[in-house]
Amino acid sequence: MKYIKRIFAILILTVSIIVGIVFYQGYDLYKNAISKLSIEQMVKDIRNQENFCTIDELPDDYINAVIAVEDRRFYKHNGIDIISIGRAVVTDIKEMAFVEGGSTITQQIAKNNLFTQEKKATRKIAEIFAARDLEKYCTKDEIFELYVNTSYFGDGYYCVKDASNGYFDKDPKDMDLYESTLLAGIPNAPSVYAPTKNPDLAKQRQAQVIDKMISNGYLTEEKAKEIIEVDK
Repeated sequence: MKYIKRIFAILILTVSIIVGIVFYQGYDLYKNAISKLSIEQMVKDIRNQENFCTIDELPDDYINAVIAVEDRRFYKHNGIDIISIGRAVVTDIKEMAFVEGGSTITQQIAKNNLFTQEKKATRKIAEIFAARDLEKYCTKDEIFELYVNTSYFGDGYYCVKDASNGYFDKDPKDMDLYESTLLAGIPNAPSVYAPTKNPDLAKQRQAQVIDKMISNGYLTEEKAKEIIEVDK
């Protein structure tokens, strides 16, 4: 019995040391990133981009679609969604690979603007530190603006306004429900879901967005049917 307890204690100590090293490396990665580009300067640079679109210029349907499919607790968490991270960890352990990240919208902004796209635990830790800074510096609506103005929508469109103009020949404020749900699903995998590249896959992704909106109370079954009718 004592032998088993000793082995267990050693395992716990080993895991703790590994976790500590990963956290230290992640924090170091975060500090190095913000020393080159501060949160304040990152936000300023994004807002100064051509075709920057404010949240007031976006349809409610589009905002709701993005939140439903990307980060349904966006307005409730402080940049880190513990529930999503826990679910992602369980999935990754089962698959023995980084197949799910559990990143919030805030974390995705940090990843896209401060770090590489490489799937590593240290980068995930760095994201968390940067996300906390961003949540302290900006309001939720401002963070949402940063997200849609730095997301890639495929076909060379790097912000929501360019994507709306390019795909639908209209400004974001004029997008209807069908267009809003279609556009909201693209950033998850732009090369796969861009409607000009894979229209069938884009529609499948749109269906996922619609299902998420229904399950989160943003859309009724009746409204969902209207979108399907438009597609026909």
